[in-house]
Amino acid sequence: MKYIVLVPDGMADYPLADLGGRTPLQVANKPNMDFIAQNGLAGLVQTIPDKMPPGSEIGNLALMGYDPATCFSGRAPLEAANLGIELNDNEVAFRCNLVTIENQNMADYSAGHISHKEASVLIDTLNQHLKTDAVRFHAGKSYRHLMVVKTDDPQTVAKIKCTPPHDIMGQEIKRHLPQGKHAEILLSLMERSRDILNNHSVNQVRIDLKENPANMIWLWGQGQRPSLTSFSDKFGVKGSVISAVDLINGIGKLIKLNVVTVPGITGYYDTNYLGKAQYALDSLKKNDFVFVHVEATDEAGHNGDIRMKITCIERFDKDVVGTVLKHFKGRDDFRILVVPDHATPIEKRTHTSDPVCFCMLGNNISKDGISEFNEATAKEKGLKFPSGEAMMEYFMRKI
Repeated sequence: MKYIVLVPDGMADYPLADLGGRTPLQVANKPNMDFIAQNGLAGLVQTIPDKMPPGSEIGNLALMGYDPATCFSGRAPLEAANLGIELNDNEVAFRCNLVTIENQNMADYSAGHISHKEASVLIDTLNQHLKTDAVRFHAGKSYRHLMVVKTDDPQTVAKIKCTPPHDIMGQEIKRHLPQGKHAEILLSLMERSRDILNNHSVNQVRIDLKENPANMIWLWGQGQRPSLTSFSDKFGVKGSVISAVDLINGIGKLIKLNVVTVPGITGYYDTNYLGKAQYALDSLKKNDFVFVHVEATDEAGHNGDIRMKITCIERFDKDVVGTVLKHFKGRDDFRILVVPDHATPIEKRTHTSDPVCFCMLGNNISKDGISEFNEATAKEKGLKFPSGEAMMEYFMRKI
């Protein structure tokens, strides 16, 4: 049996006046997801546990079959795992965004989706000026990086109140700076980074090109080293994960999934959708499970870009879902699940904890379908699974 999980990050949305009271998913042309919904099982799943933040780290842990309420220790440690960073017991990892601050407001949580090359130069510069025996920076991809702090009080540092930058777009940063015991460590580093980055040649060129400068670091998503049971021990099969995002690949590494590298994947609108599907199918020649994550829909939600979100949904449907369905046409040795990790509504421009729509098809999946795949028709079916891990237990169950 082959198990395929396809995750369009943040795809679920709210009805929009600009779309005549419909969601991007209702407007998009998505025959392949509709086919799965019509011929399989569909409804709602609560991927975000009560009282937990609606982040991709929480939603994707749940979709891989793990209860975030008991095993989540922070977003940054998951990304650190993918970068090969071994955290010691006295170390705390922080997500380190390169952001654009304008008039003391959060103008851009991604510094214009700065390129890997430019970002690496800036992270190197930060290490030259700010690295100590207790603080070091690690380059990730685009605007997403890490900072590791060595401390005598790691549990307290891990509990500093920090705010995700994508949650405060357009807002004054003063009200959202780190708070709590030892927060002064972070505040000092963030402020000093402004002095270093503001006049950096990389940013001067970006300004000349009318691009958003990466003029400050934003620290958040911190935590200590996690401990997770392997996926094969939990579900009895070996598998792979495909994503352009360190967070998702980090989870995969921690649960002993094989991280598949696909050329041309970016974590943005221009990612290699078709390549992800092709490499996923290739991975199934050796293993029985693959988890394919596409970030583009989430980025469109954060950017408030209605048309691009519709476009990304259609690309995901055609190149990812369609390619997988075509491969398994006429076969009965597979199960396929399509589900976003959380909603990223255009009007909110950030994540929410709403239940999200899902559809699944394949061997021994009961047919209880809907006319087409979207939030409204899924809502008619109601909440089928109280958690992401409950859905995965059902999806991965043995016949």
